[in-house]
This record gives sequence, structure tokens and C-alpha cells, in this order.
Amino acid sequence: MELGIGIGWRPEMADAVEALPGIDWVEAVAENLCTDHLPDSLVRLRARGVTVVPHGVSLGLGGADRPDPARLADLAARAVLLDTPLVTEHIAFVRAGGPRTASPRLEAGHLLPVPKTWEALDVLCENVRIAQDSLPVPLALENIAALISWPGEELTEGQFLAELVERTGVRLLIDVANLHTNHVNRGEDPAKALDELPVEAIAYVHVAGGVEKDGVWHDTHAHPVTRPVLDVLAELRSRIAPPGVLLERDDDFPPAEELAGELTAVRATLEAAGKARSGSTSRTGASGHGGIAPAAYPVESPDDTTTAATGTRATDAGVAADGARDRAAVAQAALLSALVAGTPAPEGFDHRRLGVQSRALAAKRADVVAKVAPELPGILGDGYRAAFLSYARTRPMSAGYRRDALDFAEQLLITGRPTDDAARRRLTHWWQDRAAARPPRRTTRLVRAARAAIAGR
Repeated sequence: MELGIGIGWRPEMADAVEALPGIDWVEAVAENLCTDHLPDSLVRLRARGVTVVPHGVSLGLGGADRPDPARLADLAARAVLLDTPLVTEHIAFVRAGGPRTASPRLEAGHLLPVPKTWEALDVLCENVRIAQDSLPVPLALENIAALISWPGEELTEGQFLAELVERTGVRLLIDVANLHTNHVNRGEDPAKALDELPVEAIAYVHVAGGVEKDGVWHDTHAHPVTRPVLDVLAELRSRIAPPGVLLERDDDFPPAEELAGELTAVRATLEAAGKARSGSTSRTGASGHGGIAPAAYPVESPDDTTTAATGTRATDAGVAADGARDRAAVAQAALLSALVAGTPAPEGFDHRRLGVQSRALAAKRADVVAKVAPELPGILGDGYRAAFLSYARTRPMSAGYRRDALDFAEQLLITGRPTDDAARRRLTHWWQDRAAARPPRRTTRLVRAARAAIAGR
């Protein structure tokens, strides 16, 4: 399946995407699409023959719990609506806590890495199989960028991905920007990862921009693609011609001509690396890396197999024991709690890196809440960000960002803020217009706060 050159479709740059020449396909965040109708821009693109691939961010297939059937059903519905050839998600966990740990459910609002261990792989593989059985089209999974590393890891990134493909037949979405991020942040060699992973399983490739601050690379998707990321793309192209390559941009959207320039750089990188590979192949008469044709969907492996990475026998591939899930649940809850609730850092983690990740998560929460509820920065003015970051230090996110916005507004009102009477009245009415039913005790507290605000007129 050849996709060609594509770009991430976002509502904020929908007009620019439609105007770009030479776009073969687009990728849209699945959770941002309704299950029963499409934005007009995507309808027009599909009418032109542009393929649309839904890209999920909330399944949490690396999490301790089995995938939520409702989330899987929503992703399946989007796949049907788009008539897409595949759907994609991430190798990550996004929430923790709950019944397995008898602790509050916590949401990261971000993609967090799973440990590269055999036990974590068992959990991931079973979750992937469940997802594959629930989806009407093939699934491809993306490697993520990470600021932190788990202690006691047993596999490299490439070995982990190779095992995942061997056990489940899942395809890969390789993000070369994430390979670069992990090189800067964790010392992982992108070339080694590409050597170890099954490049023939690649469904397509992501390219994105980022920025380095104080020796840490932040995969922002809000900056131009850098030369080192294009160099990793060239490394990948020297091994195989990927079926598709897509430019991602999620914030600080530039004019269409700048996006076109980045796409030109991507095309030039692929072309140059492809010519170099062809020349090398013709001189040696060998296919070299990536000489295998892309595998058909799906490639199932036996339940009793020898692992590609180490030769270790895997006797029940893709099925995780409850004990493994319980241990994963405890470990993930401890890590996420340290990141979003200020609890002590689990043993073996780099405390400085945890601090960087924690601040990044809080900053992302503030940014996304400002997008889903733009009235809040409007009401609070310059004080919005400081107020939200103060709130986030003691109030972890337990649901999605829209719930987070309501909880933030509620907490402000309960504590008598904002102190400006007019702003407090606006915030009160905003909350009342949007709040769902709440437990009686909390509702009573909010009603009292609202009455106090109204009485101050």
C-alpha cells in the first residue's frame, strides 16, 4: 500500500493543507473527529482522492489495563467513516491508577513510555491483539519520544519493536523525529534502532520539528524540521523506501509556503538517500538493508515462537498474566503520580528528568485547556497561566481536557477567585453553562461559591 507524501491535517491549518500542491494523503487526530460526520475540509480532500488516516492518541495500548471497548469502537467507527486503509496509535500508556491499584484514576494528557522489558511486552502484545480484533482495518503503532527512561530495561528500542511485530503482526509507524529525540535525551543511536527493527513492517513515517533546551530535546511539533531529523529520515531511506512519509505540525502553524518548503526538504532528502542507496546496490549487486518487500497485512506469528532479538523462547506470546498487569499497574501509577501529583519519585528514575517531564506535562495541560476553553484565558487575562499551573501542582487530571477546564474553574470559584467581581461573575456563568451533573457535596460547594460571587454584584 503506497501512501506517498502527506501532511497532518489540523483544523487550524485546514485551508493551507487544501492549498498545498502534491499532497497524496493526510492524517487526522482520531479523537478530534466526530464518529458520524466529517469537517468540510476533509470531505473536500476525500472528494479529490486524498486518503485520510485516523491517528489515535488515547487508547493507551501500553497501559496495564486492557483497551477500553468504547474507545476501540469509536476508533473503528472513524475508520469506517473515512474508508481508510489503516489506523494508527502509539506504543505508550496515557493513564494509570484505578481498581487494579485501589487508587484514583490519573490521566497524563500525554504519551508516556512503557519499560522495554519482556513482561511489559507481554502486556502490550495482548492489548495490541485485542485492538486488532476490534478494528475493521490494519493497525500500525508509533514509537514515541521520551524524556525519561525506565530502570532495568531488558531490550533496546529496535529489539522491542521487532518482538512486537513478530508476536502480533502489527505494522509500524516510525517517527524519525522521535528517534532523534531519544538520541539526544537518552543516548539511543537511531541507526542502531533502524538496524534492529523490521523495516519491512513500516507502514509510514512521521517527520516533525522540535527544539533543544538545556540539553533536552522537546518534540514540540511546533517548530520547523531540523537537519538532524532529516538525517535520520535519510538513514531510514537508505534501508527501505517507506510506503508513506508525513509532515506533522500541531502548534504555531506557519503560512502555507513554509509548510511547502518543509515538504520540499522532505522530498529532497528521500530522493537523495534513494539515489545513494540505488548506487550502492548497483555496485554491490546486493539488496542491502530493506531489500524485503513490505509485508502484507497482517503477519501473524505462532503462539509458540523463538524471539528474533535474543533467541529466548516465548511460550504464550501476546497473552499477559494478571500478575504482570498488576505489577505494570503499580509501576505506572507510581510514575504518573510522581509526574502529576508530586508524590515521591519511584526508585531508579532520574529525578531531574522527572522534574523536566512533570513541568512539561503541566505546561501542556495549560496550553490545551486554553485551546478547548479559550474563554478562561479571556476571563483571567495574564493571570491564567500562573493560576492554572498552581492548580495543576495539586490537582492531577482525572478525565479529559474539557473536564480539566471545568474542574479548574470550579476550584477557582471555591477559593474565591478571581478577586475581581466582574471576572468572577463571568467565570461563574461560564461554569454554570457547561458543567455536567456532579456529586451532591461538590455541587453544594460550588453553588455556595456561585451564590457568593453573584451576591458580590
